[in-house]
Amino acid sequence: MPSRRSFVASCGVMVGSALLPGLGRAETYRRIPQKASARVIVDNDFAGDPDGLVALAHQLLSPRTHTVLVTASALDPKLLGDVPAGTTAAAGRAVAEELIRRAGIAKAPPVMAGSELLGAVQPEASAAARAIVAEAMRDDPLPLYFTCGGPLTNLAAALRLEPKIAGRMTVIWIGGGAYPAGGWEYNLSADIAAAQIVIEQSKVPLWQIPQDAYRQMQFSVAELAEQLRPISPFGEWLYDRFTTPPAFVDVGGSWPLGDSPTVLLSAISQESSTHVDLQARRIKADCTYGEEIAGRSLRVFRTLDARLTFGDFFALMRLHARR
Repeated sequence: MPSRRSFVASCGVMVGSALLPGLGRAETYRRIPQKASARVIVDNDFAGDPDGLVALAHQLLSPRTHTVLVTASALDPKLLGDVPAGTTAAAGRAVAEELIRRAGIAKAPPVMAGSELLGAVQPEASAAARAIVAEAMRDDPLPLYFTCGGPLTNLAAALRLEPKIAGRMTVIWIGGGAYPAGGWEYNLSADIAAAQIVIEQSKVPLWQIPQDAYRQMQFSVAELAEQLRPISPFGEWLYDRFTTPPAFVDVGGSWPLGDSPTVLLSAISQESSTHVDLQARRIKADCTYGEEIAGRSLRVFRTLDARLTFGDFFALMRLHARR
């Protein structure tokens, strides 16, 4: 019987030389074998808070998931900043495409823009909705995650287009207020109608990361400057997305990277975070939770492993910079 050491040696993959920063020599090593265990559709309002771009970069670099599609949703007109109304989904698509290009992703996923309308019946299916349906209905042995760090607009449109996709994916959504009361939260408030379609009218498995959970994902402004910016030209570009916040934002000592739990739960680990399975509740116009919905449950995450999430992200960024 082979020893544990011989097994590790036999299954390891020799990685090419990597020049370590500050060292005048190349180092070779065997990589712990990993392979993709799931497909991921990454959906976000990429023209808004740059934490969605950090999450996208992290997902693209993860060896445990295969990012098969990126879809961009619109921003709430009340929070547009310098982006003209009616162009924010397209602007989100453009910045996501630029990120993929700057990262040098070899097998780049398609990037589609969703509708520029929020909270209304869409006049026709958007490119994003059609692409979501096509990927969900495609036969593939890998399970599919739909990760959403913004309003649920694109997923709701896809469910209206083809309700069968509800049984072919798991949704990981950053949004909603804390349980049991709920309350105002941006991703929910931006498109309450979409959330009602996904939660109240469909049976799609949903893992929800509400506001009190995703606010645990704090990263200090000093850490962003000291750790992200120097990694590489790509890291510098990502850092620069944080340097021009809207005028009404008073940046404090930290910046919440609240969309990163989508990567933690889809590509790294679910065991080090905690969750409860709750009866789903109807969503009221003021974003509070109403009566329970019979036969509908949600997985609601309470605590998130920020150390594991950020440690993995920065390690992947440094490894990527050396290749």
